[in-house]
Amino acid sequence: MSRLTIPKTYKLYIGGKFPRSESGRVYEVATRGGDFLANAAKASRKDARDAVVAARSAVSGWAGTSGYNRGQVLYRIAELLEGRSAQFVAEIMRVEGASESAAVAQVDKAIDRWVWYAGWSDKYAQVTGSSNPVAGPYFNLSVPEPTGVVAIVAPQGEGSLLGFVGAVAPALVAGNTVIVLASERYPLSAISLSEVLATSDVPGGVVNILTGSPAEITPWLASHADVNALDLVGAGALEWVDLQIAAAETLKRVLPPEEGPDAAAPSLDRIAAFTETKTVWHTKGLL
Repeated sequence: MSRLTIPKTYKLYIGGKFPRSESGRVYEVATRGGDFLANAAKASRKDARDAVVAARSAVSGWAGTSGYNRGQVLYRIAELLEGRSAQFVAEIMRVEGASESAAVAQVDKAIDRWVWYAGWSDKYAQVTGSSNPVAGPYFNLSVPEPTGVVAIVAPQGEGSLLGFVGAVAPALVAGNTVIVLASERYPLSAISLSEVLATSDVPGGVVNILTGSPAEITPWLASHADVNALDLVGAGALEWVDLQIAAAETLKRVLPPEEGPDAAAPSLDRIAAFTETKTVWHTKGLL
């Protein structure tokens, strides 16, 4: 006797938990051929506010973790993603219509990207910081520190897993916490990755994932006073100039949209973009 399959309703990921949207809304996720695949939660403005609260509460703990330990956490994500690679390959094939070889390549690149950024965690400060020459008996050091809470619009097109990782990982390396708006059309990789994050060593609130409409949620995050930076890498289809204007009201740092398959490509500049430079003076000794 045949049995009915159980379509999954994917939830949000906020504060290390998996809540439904407070609005109760969901939207259908379809295969490339248009067949129903699953329901995904459609985040509301209230969900975005809850994500900001969770991210803010996790900033001090994550930023206070040593670069070495942050690298270990990111490497652990890569380990778990490697173990569940078959699931991600199958989802990418069904949702994006990719061939098996293309889906495998995307998952492999996503794993490698976590490892690449993990390797920078205890090294980027040496490259982006400096010891500055000054006229006097002083040490003058410039040291990068995390910006704080970063809101990210993940790349919205195909290559959703790789684009998501490329947008999130550099902010985490620098010690920031993040709120990520996943691809509206291809959200499954981001939601499945949240299950990886929940079973890895990532503290609750460090990564918060919202699904639904970026056009609905992004303006509220852009104007939110407790969000410190805004990455619009996947916001090319939105009125992103208006988002920059809204972000300027609270002096947010804003990264503009990027187009094409290389959006959010590995870069030390993406790590440095989410840091602020603190300069420290110290006497060399008593004369």
